[in-house]
Amino acid sequence: MPVDFRERLKTGIVICDGAMGTYLNQKGISYDHCFDELNLSKPELILQIHQEYIDAGAEMIETNTFGANSARLSGYGLEDKVREINIGAVRIAREARDITGQDVFIAGSIGPLGKQLLPYGRISPQSAFKVFIEQVEALLEGGVDLFIVETISNLEEMELAVSAIRKVTKLPIVGQMTYTAEGKTFLGNSPEEVVSRLALLDVDVIGANCSVGPQKMLEVIEVLAEVGTGYISAQPNAGLPRLYAGRFVYFSSPDYFADYARKFVNTGAIIVGGCCGTTPEHITAVSKKLKDIHPVRNKRQTSPHIKVREIREEKTTGLMSPFMVKLLRKFVVTVEIDPPKGTNPDRLIEVVGQLKEAGVDAVNIADSPMARVRMSSLAMAYLVKQNIDIDTILHFTTRDRNLMGLQSDLIGAHAIGIRDVLALTGDPPSLGDYPNATAVYDVDSIGLVEIITKLNSGYDFSGNSIGKSTHFSIGIAVNPMAPDYQLEMNRLRRKIAAGGQYIFTQPLYDIKIINSFLDDISTYNLPIILGILPLVSYKHAEFLHYEVPGIDVPVTIRQRMKKAKSRSTEEGKLIALEIIDKIKKSVAGLYLMPSFGKFDTCLNIAKEILN
Repeated sequence: MPVDFRERLKTGIVICDGAMGTYLNQKGISYDHCFDELNLSKPELILQIHQEYIDAGAEMIETNTFGANSARLSGYGLEDKVREINIGAVRIAREARDITGQDVFIAGSIGPLGKQLLPYGRISPQSAFKVFIEQVEALLEGGVDLFIVETISNLEEMELAVSAIRKVTKLPIVGQMTYTAEGKTFLGNSPEEVVSRLALLDVDVIGANCSVGPQKMLEVIEVLAEVGTGYISAQPNAGLPRLYAGRFVYFSSPDYFADYARKFVNTGAIIVGGCCGTTPEHITAVSKKLKDIHPVRNKRQTSPHIKVREIREEKTTGLMSPFMVKLLRKFVVTVEIDPPKGTNPDRLIEVVGQLKEAGVDAVNIADSPMARVRMSSLAMAYLVKQNIDIDTILHFTTRDRNLMGLQSDLIGAHAIGIRDVLALTGDPPSLGDYPNATAVYDVDSIGLVEIITKLNSGYDFSGNSIGKSTHFSIGIAVNPMAPDYQLEMNRLRRKIAAGGQYIFTQPLYDIKIINSFLDDISTYNLPIILGILPLVSYKHAEFLHYEVPGIDVPVTIRQRMKKAKSRSTEEGKLIALEIIDKIKKSVAGLYLMPSFGKFDTCLNIAKEILN
């Protein structure tokens, strides 16, 4: 490069490229394939993607080497091709630069090992260091201009990767940790801790990438700017993904993404790009949005070393649950409860008591939503039943249990008095605390309904007798806002055919869509419990609309939230009550979901419609 990267940072914003893996998947490459190996078997495809990003305005492109370390490659039997794959990747990137004639920087991408370090896993720091050294040397031999260590969730792993680079070269380093929606790494490190430790290792740019969408990442960037790290980078996902037709689909539009890119820069970021779900279209939008925008100098840019929810009775045998009886006789209201992240359930038990007093019919106990580690939903449901006389609807997913575990836990749940189950597939681990964890998914939610129906008939999934039949009521879920509505409706029909008895919907805000959906499923003659998620702010409405898969907040409602300003929580409650008033006679009940674990609004709504 004619310009040194460190010198370039002093002159203005550097636009990085977007996703490689998810974009390769969009181009037909299965997630089962080793993306890094494509440097050898399909170099023309990688070259094309690099060129697309450069044409979109990227001034820095990352080599296709995110998983090109021996630890990850060993899963494909390619551990002996580390050098060949990495050098090939750099060669392709350099060729893209030569073809386009653009003076772009080539960053050697280094991702996590894909296996946990001791004491969480089996890899020792010494072994990890050697793995990183091998990849660094290959990338250096290929001729990278700088290194970018990204999507790291373990700060110690980041330190090892950076140390490996510094052992062999003084080239610039961009260090990007991945943060949860709570603003900390998956192992609990704050941005302040990250800065204080990485600054000591001579990391040129400290930032964040992957895991969350633009809105949540902005919160992390704000903290990094306040802390005062020298240079900041921001490369968020295009919102949260949804599994659709075998692929993860991301919903943040290029324009929305670009709006946040500008906010990143105004906050202090100097490098802006995209991670999972982003495409050349996103980078084009970013490039246009940032044209002629000057970076904001951080407070301590020169001194980064700081401290840093009608039943067909033939579908089941035996007795109906109390909740099922209510559902046939009256309008019901349920409220969702997320189990605590720790061992103390007292606060939530108290909340359930207040919901009971307000007249709420049941509480839904979520099963580690967003794949975040929480107390077992089964344990929480048991604790609620032990303390409060209220029905509990157990959310039960197939993500974490194989066929044996699913049936064992269901039989156990029945033995301790749980009678109502909402059958779910569950959010993929990639969204949560342990993105490298292995999901089970021996069956999906349709298969789970079939399992529960068989247990209700006195047999397990293989046809073995379990003695007495279970008496579970079976709830099923549907998302009327699914990208492929016909596919979603087909799955709903299969769930009903398998034994589903009542339907919970995702949160809905558009009356026309609600009525259209209700018309479409009227022939099923099943109770519908409509999902209601009260909005708390304009930012919340934007986040749900642009970054949460399956949720659509009409522009009219988002504008109302924007105008409400300081009274936005009250406006969100008013919007929810207006929706409820218009659809109450058309559904069997409401499923209220508190935002951010705050139950006041749901409690107030329940009191208004039940009293």
